Amino acid sequence: MTAMNSTHRPGPNRRTVLRGAVVASGSAVLGGTFAPVGATSASAEVVEPSLYTRADWRARPPAGRVQILAARPRYVLVHHTATANSADRSLDHALALSRAIQSFHMDSNGWLDTGQQLTISRGGHVMEGRDRSLAAVREGSHVLGAHVANHNSTCIGIENEGTYMTEGPTAALTDSLVATLAWLCGAYGLDPHTAILGHRDFNATACPGYVLYAMLPELRDAVADVMRTPDVRLGARRVPDDGGPTHPPVPEDEPDRAFYHGPARGPDDLTR
Repeated sequence: MTAMNSTHRPGPNRRTVLRGAVVASGSAVLGGTFAPVGATSASAEVVEPSLYTRADWRARPPAGRVQILAARPRYVLVHHTATANSADRSLDHALALSRAIQSFHMDSNGWLDTGQQLTISRGGHVMEGRDRSLAAVREGSHVLGAHVANHNSTCIGIENEGTYMTEGPTAALTDSLVATLAWLCGAYGLDPHTAILGHRDFNATACPGYVLYAMLPELRDAVADVMRTPDVRLGARRVPDDGGPTHPPVPEDEPDRAFYHGPARGPDDLTR
């Protein structure tokens, strides 16, 4: 689906942003399930954020067929792109960012396509990443990406534009991140308090940056507020196993260059 441009408020404090994200999510409880505001049916629905598809940002065809797993992901990973904290919040900039990421992943890394499933710009624009990612979420399956070494089969990844080592994301990005996390947790039946993690929870990296990583507890609470209903037990069928987070130390000599934010593929990964 193609989204309309929206106007975002300038940056309030972080707690205000997270509260605002809950209100802005457009979800309501109907018949013990969540449905978009204005829905007339009490059947279970998942609120999908406005986003831009690969066709919208003029993606290149993948260099091979992406793998679709019937098993749903157990975790939603938050990344940063390790690029400049751009002041350009426009849609054109966001679509160009998706093209730049794809080119880097395909031409420099030798991957078949964009590594992550979703991307959010500093203007709050949400974009489909790897081929067929949107369709997979909608049908409850999982496109195998390349964004977290040795755990791509169990994790879906969101790249957030910027570098968040010493400063936090924009209000627009934060609002969209909460809405996107709620959509993914709802689509896959995940408990946000255990499913939403950072790249550094699995691999030796500072990603998604010290500041954004420190925001994860508040983001989990904001997502849970969006999803809350007394009749649904979230994450009841998601039992962590030995493939879960390992919390490795952050390397002191991590490369400092655009688009690099830690290991993305390992010997246990079948994808590229």
